Amino acid sequence: MPLTRRQVYRRRRLLVFGAVALVVATGLYLPFTLLAPVQAADAAVHEFSAPAATSAAVTWPGYGASALGAVGYTGVLAASGSTDALPIASISKVVTTLVVLDAKPLAVGDNGPDVTFTAADAALYGKYVALKGKVAGMPVGSHLSQLDFMRVVLVVSANNYADALSTWAFGSSAAYLAATGAWLAKHGLDHTTVLEPTGIDPGNTSTASDLVALGKLALANPVVASIVRTPSVSYPGIGTYTNTNELLGVDGIDGIKTGTLDSAGAMLLFAADFTVGTDTITLVGAVLGGKDHDSLNVAVRSLLQSAETGFHQVTLTTKGQPFATYTTPWGASAAAVAETANTAIAWGATPVTAVVDSVQVHLAKRGSAAGTVVFTVGERSIRVPLELDSTISDPGPWWRLGHPLEALDIAA
Repeated sequence: MPLTRRQVYRRRRLLVFGAVALVVATGLYLPFTLLAPVQAADAAVHEFSAPAATSAAVTWPGYGASALGAVGYTGVLAASGSTDALPIASISKVVTTLVVLDAKPLAVGDNGPDVTFTAADAALYGKYVALKGKVAGMPVGSHLSQLDFMRVVLVVSANNYADALSTWAFGSSAAYLAATGAWLAKHGLDHTTVLEPTGIDPGNTSTASDLVALGKLALANPVVASIVRTPSVSYPGIGTYTNTNELLGVDGIDGIKTGTLDSAGAMLLFAADFTVGTDTITLVGAVLGGKDHDSLNVAVRSLLQSAETGFHQVTLTTKGQPFATYTTPWGASAAAVAETANTAIAWGATPVTAVVDSVQVHLAKRGSAAGTVVFTVGERSIRVPLELDSTISDPGPWWRLGHPLEALDIAA
């Protein structure tokens, strides 16, 4: 049966509309498929294998209290003996000097104001001789700069100078003690008590751990750090004196302060530099309760030598070491690798962990940023940038046409 005119017209219209739809669909499909951004590739993170741990065997003195720390390392690395607060004798003078500098700071190279000694200052000489404390000459009318004043306090360990320094800075014993209490609290030295500026009072006490923190504070002040490594001082009318620290310059020791009391024995707050690999380590330690300084010095040297072996260099990354892998649906792949080689110094069996913070990657050239890996060594963090070790290229038109939704960003 022949088609009517209306049916012919409808068929023609359907063919035209179908052709138009096909052209429109093709016009949309091809650009969309060929030009649309590809789906991001996520990283598959590799399991981290930590460096082998090495235990630290420290040779402790076997008496009193001892503790070790290091500049740049939080808290105390190791400790032995009593955890009680014990008399600290002339180590108190480190506190006194830092408290004075907090009130009257000096820049490196600045001598500060001159201080002229009065009759009241000169009378302190006899006071501390009667107490069997160490003293230095202080003639009435003589003067020293603030810097030299503090040198006599720390290098000579002169009690009369420490007393006079606190009065000069604060005007009275009460004001000095108030400032000292506030300073100790500010720096978290909660187990340290200072009743007077010299340490001749056995009521001036601290723990070995607090003293390690005090030693770090002393070294962090460049003026104090310079003073405590000074071998000797000489001033006209006052005298020539050698640093009371007989270990100065031995085994890398460059400070910090000795202490002696008949009732509490010999003690030493010390710092020593040595190298591990290409890094310099500044060890800070405290030993309290020695019989005398001769035997204490032997014990400190043995302690130092054993402590040095407790530090070792660990390899965190080699250059180009992979930490994650990117794989695309079209079979392209690239590794996220360390941009540089990295090492760290660890103490003893300090744990080493790593966390990879990767980024999503679309199409990228070799060397593009691929996130970071953050290493934690004890309480220190080391961040290492990651980069792609090869290019992730476009899959090409044929793959795109055959996989319209598999790789496109809308399918993510």
